[in-house]
Amino acid sequence: MTQPPSAWRHTLPAALLLMAPFDILASLAMDIYLPVVPAMPGLLDTTPDVIQLTLSLYMALLGVGQMIFGPISDRLGRRPVLLAGGAIFAMASLGAAFSDTATPFVTFRLLQAFGASAMLVATFATIRDVYARRPEGTVIYGLLSAALAFVPTFGPIVGAFVGRYLGWRMIFVLLAVLAVVALMHAGMRWHETRPESRAEASRSLSSILASLDFWVYTLGFSTGMGSFFVFFSTAPRMLMDRAGYSGIEFSLAFSSVALVMVLTTRCVRSFVTQWGNVGCVLRGMALLIGGALLLGVGALCWEPSFSTLIVPMWVMAIGIVCTVSVTANGALGAFDDIAGTAVALYFCIQSLIVSLAGTLLIILLDGDTAWPLICYATTMAISVSAGLALLRLRDAVAEGSTPD
Repeated sequence: MTQPPSAWRHTLPAALLLMAPFDILASLAMDIYLPVVPAMPGLLDTTPDVIQLTLSLYMALLGVGQMIFGPISDRLGRRPVLLAGGAIFAMASLGAAFSDTATPFVTFRLLQAFGASAMLVATFATIRDVYARRPEGTVIYGLLSAALAFVPTFGPIVGAFVGRYLGWRMIFVLLAVLAVVALMHAGMRWHETRPESRAEASRSLSSILASLDFWVYTLGFSTGMGSFFVFFSTAPRMLMDRAGYSGIEFSLAFSSVALVMVLTTRCVRSFVTQWGNVGCVLRGMALLIGGALLLGVGALCWEPSFSTLIVPMWVMAIGIVCTVSVTANGALGAFDDIAGTAVALYFCIQSLIVSLAGTLLIILLDGDTAWPLICYATTMAISVSAGLALLRLRDAVAEGSTPD
């Protein structure tokens, strides 16, 4: 028997402590592994292309797997999907740690991605179940996004340290241990949140794909997280290769952006109360465009530096939090009866847009300049703003046709 969301009685800090590890582990499995990637072909007697495949396939299956586990979580519940996903992730991490050749290593990395996708679906479906109509929801989305901003900063540093002093295998053992700890905590405190009525949900995927609100807000989420992805992908080359930053200096500069995101989340609840979902996203898009303009001026007039890259990124970071804190509610608000499926589609589409469009711009434009970020943020923000205008026009027409 499943329990209603009212059975979830955790305080906001307790809920974050329960949920955040699964969200962070899914990303950490990619970032913590990066420092040892160059050495892996020799260690596993394979080619660099095969090792690169473990990175690209992990990202792809992280999105595809959610489309499998989303509907399952709507039928079986969030808790079993979370626990099963966490167990798969932990066992796959151990399997990768003790692999001696490329074939089992790649296989376990794929299983690790599937486990991570199940953890993500269950986590965010639970957030949707419990906090969809509560102001804490925007705070949770903002804080989780900010936490993920820290992962690319500390993940490679931890991976480099562990790989150097304990060996590459201990990186995956560490991931397994962290997953087991999170699972033990969840096993004791993660109650089922899927209402009984969802077991009989009859709506299909097509009802989500036909929703204009879903597409506009999903594009908004893709704009915010994609801008950070492009920044993360290009900033090392700009600051370390061109500006001469050391690894520590780069990490501190990078962390300042994440700190701005964390501080912004403290204000996001009042932003939503004052401006609503549409108003927050519109202001987020304006801040992203404003930050992109500052980046453009810096790229045209000066070499990359803290003031020409990081300071404009602070502006964009505020816009990212204003956006991603509310897009889930905007995109998924009409699909509470199939929240798992809707959440999975939401993240899958976002992953595809970010990985394809973001990577394409980095390849086509100079990856050691701000132009990929400028183009991505500006183009996507204008598109989302146009979509929000369509939503407002639709609502205005609907109100005008409603009898008094």
